[in-house]
This record gives sequence, C-alpha cells and structure tokens, in this order.
Amino acid sequence: MMRRGWKWTAGGAEATRRHGAGQPRRGGRADNRDGPVTDLDLDLDPNFPGARTTVGNMSFHEQQSKKRKTTDNGGRQERISANPSALSSPIYGGRHWTVSVAIPASVITSLATADQRLAVPGRIARALAIFSVDEVVIFDDTPLTQRPRHTDPAAYTGDTDPCHFLAHVISFLEAPPFMRKALFPLHPNLRQTALLPTLDMPHHPNPREWIPYREGVTLPGKTSSGAGTLVEIGLEEPIEVEETIPPKTRLTLLFPEDESKPPTVVHPAAPREEGGYYWGYTVRRASSLSNVFTESPYEEGYDISIGTSERGTPISRAFPSSTPRPINFNHMLIAFGGPRGLEFAAMNDEQLNGIGIQGPKTRELFDHWIDVLPNQGSRTIKTEEALFIGLTALRSLWETS
Repeated sequence: MMRRGWKWTAGGAEATRRHGAGQPRRGGRADNRDGPVTDLDLDLDPNFPGARTTVGNMSFHEQQSKKRKTTDNGGRQERISANPSALSSPIYGGRHWTVSVAIPASVITSLATADQRLAVPGRIARALAIFSVDEVVIFDDTPLTQRPRHTDPAAYTGDTDPCHFLAHVISFLEAPPFMRKALFPLHPNLRQTALLPTLDMPHHPNPREWIPYREGVTLPGKTSSGAGTLVEIGLEEPIEVEETIPPKTRLTLLFPEDESKPPTVVHPAAPREEGGYYWGYTVRRASSLSNVFTESPYEEGYDISIGTSERGTPISRAFPSSTPRPINFNHMLIAFGGPRGLEFAAMNDEQLNGIGIQGPKTRELFDHWIDVLPNQGSRTIKTEEALFIGLTALRSLWETS
C-alpha cells in the first residue's frame, strides 16, 4: 500500500517530502502534508487531506451551464428549499498560510464508557472542519509511568492508548465517506462512527456543487486501454488516470476545463495553495508537548504560537481591536490543554523539565498565553468546548473576509 508522500512520474514512483522549504510570509510558502494512507499507521502521521464533488460525469462547463439553465425559471415560482445553502468559497489567488491545533490525549482518559470517548473526537473533528483548520496534533500529556508500553493496534484503544484512538477516529472522519472502506479496515475504534456528525467539507462529495479538484482512491483492475489506473472518486463509475499507481492509494486530482483531457494527479496542498479551497486537515501524533514544536512538518516551524489557559491573558487584551487584522504569519499553532491544563502536559514532559519549564513557566513556550473565556459561568470548560470558543474568538486573526 503506497503512502501519500509519493510523487508519480513517467518513470514510476519517486519519494518526495511534503515539507516545503521556508518561503515568504503569508501568501508565499508551501504546505506540508506527509502521512500514511492507512489508518493503523498512526504512529507515523495519518494525514488525510480531502476529496471533491460533482454529479454524474459532467464537465465543469456542463455543470455551470446546468446551473444557469435552472437559475432562469422562465417566470415560474422558485422552489423553496430548507437545505443548507452554504457552498465552498475559495480564496482568490490561493492560500499559503496554515492554522494548526494541538489537542491532548487526556481529553478522554477520565471518560468511563466507549460512547463517551467516541463523542469527543466527533466534536473535535467537527470544530476542525467548521473553522478550516489545516493540521491537528494529538499529543500525549499523561505521566510516563501511565503510558502503555505495548498495545495491539487491532484492538480497541480508547481505554489503553488515547492518542491512537483520537488520531484514528479523527483521521477516519476527515476522509471522504466513499473511500473509507478502502482505506480503513474494520476496527473496534470505528464501530459506532456512523452515529457521529458528518463534517461535510469541500472535499466530501456534494451533488449541489462542482469544484475542479477532487479526491480519489485507486482501485485494482484494468482500464479500458490496458494502461493507467482506475480511481474511485465518488461517482457511479470510476475514472481513469494515465499514471500506474498501486491500489488503495489516496490521490488529489485536478479536472481540466478541456473535458477531452484526463484529470491529473496533483499535490494534496494544490486545492488550498492554488485553488484557494479549504481541503481538510492532516493528523499528527506527538509523544509530548515539546514534540508538538520540534516535530513540526514545516521547515521553519510555527512562527506564531498561542497557548490557552484559564490563567492566561484575556483575548481582548492579548489581541486588542487596534491589532491589524488579519495578522501576518506563515504557520499558526493554537494549543489547548486537558482537564488539568497545559501545565500538566509540561510537568509530564522530560525535555521541558530538563530546561526548567514547569507550572507557571509553561507560558514561556508560547508567543501568547490567553484565556479564551474570562469570567466563565461554569467552574470547568471541557477541551472540546474550549476548542469552539477559542477558535471563534481567534478566527479574526486569520479570516480575510
């Protein structure tokens, strides 16, 4: 099974890193998405960017023509639909900056039942999709003595290896539904995922919308010409690409305006960097809070980092209204703590202990140390709740509209 870090050329497969070299600020650097295609290699990086949408085998121009025809109803009364009407709105000229979120494994360690544990990654994934987050890092903040030494990756890991469980479920939800069966074998972690809310991201097929990019998964079997590869893209029939690619490989495709030409395989970041579309998130695991920074997939790391804590500075003071919006950055990281905060993660991090960063000094890891909801009415705010609150409050830092 081939990973998504491969570049396909006329001569075959060529391994490539997605880690872009340091490039200009906001609007001028490459994205990095390297990670596996399968779900159980979560100890590496189960990164799954996204897919696309369309009806039947219509070309882009046929889709647009059909929209124009249905828009002009010849004076007939328009049918009112209660369905959501929000469609993907790409950023003109593409988007080169990224937003990452770090979540601790301890968000589920105190939960008693499998149903409670499964609901948490469902809410986290929903927040990531709604706020167009590009990367999520699941880091281990539990004491070293309590971490599992040996776990069966084929067994349920919600109560034994929370990092694996969270990354597994969140990766599964990011993948377009039509390709999940091919990429994710049956697993106890995924048994009740059908009950979780859908993410409905731009790369998940939607019959009401056409985007020139689309996600696909390669299939075994021969093409009509005997050369190339069959690719499932969520339509009634698979399509064909000219490259020879092993089965069960996830691809990002670009459909040309000229319908006589076949789609081309492009870099997973192309829909975002060139087309300006939000194209899902990648998933990365980190064994500690410090490794969230040191193992960053970006060449220059995160050039702005924000830690959240109830002991932090209110957002209104950290980023006053006089602050120019959006702010200038390449890669932003927003870290959230578990039930005992980011200080607990620092306490269980050997590297940070070695340089004296513990307790109140945890704030020194970040450029900004903020309280997402001062004067909260409840004594506790769950991490998945803080995720929605914090991203809502911070969104103006990168939102361009």
